[in-house]
Amino acid sequence: MSEQVVRALLLTLLTGLIAWPIGYFGAVWAGWTLFCVGLGLQLAFHFRNFARLERWSRAPIVDPSLEGEGAWDGVFGRLYQHEKDLRGQIAARDQEIAMLIAAGQALTDGVVLLDESNQILFCNTTAESQLGLAALTDRGQPVVNLVRHPEFVDYLMAGEFTRPLTLRSDRAEGRVLSIYVLPYAGMRRLMQIKDVTHSDRLDRMRRDFVANVSHELRTPLTVLAGFLETLQEIDLDRDERARYLELMAEQSRRMESIVKDLLTLSSIESAPPPANDLVDMASLIDKLRRDAEALSAGRHTIVVEADSKGDLRGSEPELVSAFGNLVSNAVRYTPAGGTIRIIWHASPQGAEFAVEDTGIGIDPKHIPRLTERFYRVDRGRSRDAGGTGLGLAIVKHSLSRHQALLHIKSTPGIGSRFAAHFTARRVVDI
Repeated sequence: MSEQVVRALLLTLLTGLIAWPIGYFGAVWAGWTLFCVGLGLQLAFHFRNFARLERWSRAPIVDPSLEGEGAWDGVFGRLYQHEKDLRGQIAARDQEIAMLIAAGQALTDGVVLLDESNQILFCNTTAESQLGLAALTDRGQPVVNLVRHPEFVDYLMAGEFTRPLTLRSDRAEGRVLSIYVLPYAGMRRLMQIKDVTHSDRLDRMRRDFVANVSHELRTPLTVLAGFLETLQEIDLDRDERARYLELMAEQSRRMESIVKDLLTLSSIESAPPPANDLVDMASLIDKLRRDAEALSAGRHTIVVEADSKGDLRGSEPELVSAFGNLVSNAVRYTPAGGTIRIIWHASPQGAEFAVEDTGIGIDPKHIPRLTERFYRVDRGRSRDAGGTGLGLAIVKHSLSRHQALLHIKSTPGIGSRFAAHFTARRVVDI
């Protein structure tokens, strides 16, 4: 039996004990009146506190002034403490939920939560960018109404999620997404969207590299095999045999050049950081000029525009290889009568080595892929010019090892400009 009930019974008994003698020895009505007044006061007291409790129950708040009288004080105290504990638990839960949401928003992968009907429950900012969603307005919308790519709709409707869906985004050209759908909490689904554009590009470059290097080596090998078979089976005169041998030697030199460039590129990629030697740029520029004149054999005008001050720190062999490739490319792809400029400019802010030509130029769509291995704008013309398709790849890796960037500008029919930009810490003697 609760304390409040015991108190009520004791007060009723006490009122009865006081009212009984008055009614027995005095007037009966007086005793009953006193007893009823006592009960009425008790009822009024309890009703008042009950009314307060009823009002509080309609809008419960953590109010330290929520106090009762008598036995009700303990009731209100326990209610206050319970409400305070409950609100503390709710606040802690809300904080945990907020932290989970913040963690979801911080993910570099897109996350979309779907209900049983594939309606959006939540998506983070990464998913908004990847799929073109808006978390505030798209919540509750079927995801297939917002992402209408046929492959995605078919994948979601099929319900076969053992393998991810690779989706080429129609929102950003070249962007590739990998979508994983994971069932959770019964029939609900979690979509994880990974941006695999970089790995897809690397994979494509790897496939292209294998195909290209096989093609580049197979062509001269096929020629060599054909000539050898001819020499073995046909009795040729001396002049004809000499011509065949010269063609075979030419193909051998081509294979040797390809293998040499492959080994150079491999050594650059696996080598430790470059040396920090002082590179005399005046001497290097003069060497590049002489090499360009020798390769041009008088067919072009070679112009040097170089500052008399400013040298570089780095690996001289790597820089000579990178700059030499840029100069030789300019000579190869510039028609006779054209002009080739070798430019060197240094300042406290950094330095630039550039090669400009008035050659055939390059379509802008090819420029982003020029530094890929064996990538050619025109395969036939590149081979005729004597290139292996690895020169600009070597240039890019050599420059990146020196914290330099390669900038390419070109206009078809007008010419090209290849410029290497070095940071100030690589430049000395300014």
